[in-house]
Amino acid sequence: MAVTTFVDDHGFSLRAGNLEVRLAETEEEIRAAQALRYAVFYEEMAAQPSPAMAADRRDFDAYDDVAHHLLVIDHARGKGPQAVVGTYRLIQRDGAARIGAFYSASEYDIAKVEAHPGAILELGRSCVAGPYRSGGTMQLLWRGIAAYLFHHDIEIMFGCASLPGIDADALKLPLSYLYHYHLAPPALRPKALPERYTDMRLLPLEQIDQREAIAALPPLIKGYLRLGGHVGDGAVIDQQFGTTDVAIIVKTDLVTEKYFKHYELKREQRPILAFRKD
Repeated sequence: MAVTTFVDDHGFSLRAGNLEVRLAETEEEIRAAQALRYAVFYEEMAAQPSPAMAADRRDFDAYDDVAHHLLVIDHARGKGPQAVVGTYRLIQRDGAARIGAFYSASEYDIAKVEAHPGAILELGRSCVAGPYRSGGTMQLLWRGIAAYLFHHDIEIMFGCASLPGIDADALKLPLSYLYHYHLAPPALRPKALPERYTDMRLLPLEQIDQREAIAALPPLIKGYLRLGGHVGDGAVIDQQFGTTDVAIIVKTDLVTEKYFKHYELKREQRPILAFRKD
């Protein structure tokens, strides 16, 4: 997919045909991202909205106010909210400090991640509208994430990724595979909070068919693993969303190298991808 980089007064923009990826610039665009999240999580995937969410048909919480919202926009659908077809929520240390914690801290002890001296970034609320769940759209979204990581010197990204369903035993193969083959190193390993901890070691190593286990993983988790990602200790059952969550942690050097080497950018050239600082 041919991708063109533009820069304007609002920051970076990556374009591929009718599709553009950039940060949300207005409250209306953030609300459009929340509406897309509602359509995917609550209408398509049958998560349980609060009464306020159901009334407004938006997925929202206090973390939205301290986050950057990465958008995929289809210009063939116009310039209004209906043009937002993909989104990712990005939270840095300063945003988490304003609200008191990262979102992941409601499920995991992330003290080791927070103790990392470099810049860290929490990723969450990832979704793409059904007709756009192609490799090209996801690749463009990931290029936007890579641009953000590169500009902000992010060294570690982390968050919670989900497997469908709340029956851990039904997920014993992918959960056991993740634990035995992709457990994060102790120095950075998140651990599920004691009251939410579900053991991932449901099968011994010798009973794991790696090919079958990988096939059972959601595409997003497989994407993180391809970038060298690891998982934390323990899964968490999320009753509201009807999912089983795992903590993901990724060192970003492979991300920036993979998505920027063809631009031949050096760190002193960073103004080419300048962001507006809100």
